Amino acid sequence: MDVTQNQNVVLKLILVIAACYGLLVIVVYFMQGRMLYLPNVPGRTLTMTPADMGMDYEDVSIKTADGVTLHGWFIAGRSSRVLLFFHGNAGNISHRLDSIRQFQDLGLSVLIIDYRGYGQSEGRPTENGVYRDADAAWRYLREDRATLAGDIIIFGRSLGASVASRLAAQHQPLALIVESSFTSVPDIAKELYPWLPARWLSRLRHATRDYIREVRCPVLVVHSRDDEIIPFHHGEEIFASANEPRTLLAIRGTHNDGFLRDENTYVGGFRTFLAGLSQSALPN
Repeated sequence: MDVTQNQNVVLKLILVIAACYGLLVIVVYFMQGRMLYLPNVPGRTLTMTPADMGMDYEDVSIKTADGVTLHGWFIAGRSSRVLLFFHGNAGNISHRLDSIRQFQDLGLSVLIIDYRGYGQSEGRPTENGVYRDADAAWRYLREDRATLAGDIIIFGRSLGASVASRLAAQHQPLALIVESSFTSVPDIAKELYPWLPARWLSRLRHATRDYIREVRCPVLVVHSRDDEIIPFHHGEEIFASANEPRTLLAIRGTHNDGFLRDENTYVGGFRTFLAGLSQSALPN
């Protein structure tokens, strides 16, 4: 094979690689919603209810402003404080029972919803859609259950932290708690996929760091130093962007099990934060 033939082979190889890379970029651009929102992992079927863990609960149906019916649970606690729970990007509310138990042990009532397209909720998840879902959940607590804004603690884990932060920036809840959150989708995508032009590709934002700058209530940022999916520095940057009063709670364990693996630190940090809020401490 002469030099010209070698050059042609190399050129063809380069063109094939470039074409494959270009195709991958296009697929990622148009499929990123399906990559981020994972209602079918591990599934939409509710595997348990709070009753299976000895907790009384109410099935809740909430209508959003754009006509989507959401499903959720309300679990009454010992005080007037209600934790509004926004979960992560996979699974459904039945996969959060261990967390609900912890919050119940702290005396809190809990309202947890499935986003559109998750669990028994209607629709298909989109960024604007899940924000509308959060708005509807807040409206349900304020109007249907006549809950005072000063009795609502907004909580978001992972993807849900961006939903929670945006909602808290629009209202005046008692407190905001963000756990295991990324600063924004473009930021975490750049770290997870360094071989892609992630910032340029990203059509999704979920910008927790930006939203939290507008929050005017006490903030608790929870993050594991061992988080293998969302590095600890994301929690540090979110904390640095929050206004005072703010608290950083560092725990150990993976992205999905830190709240259980380091439960004593986790629950103890929550108890201290809740007791320090402006209203009376939770009952013993």
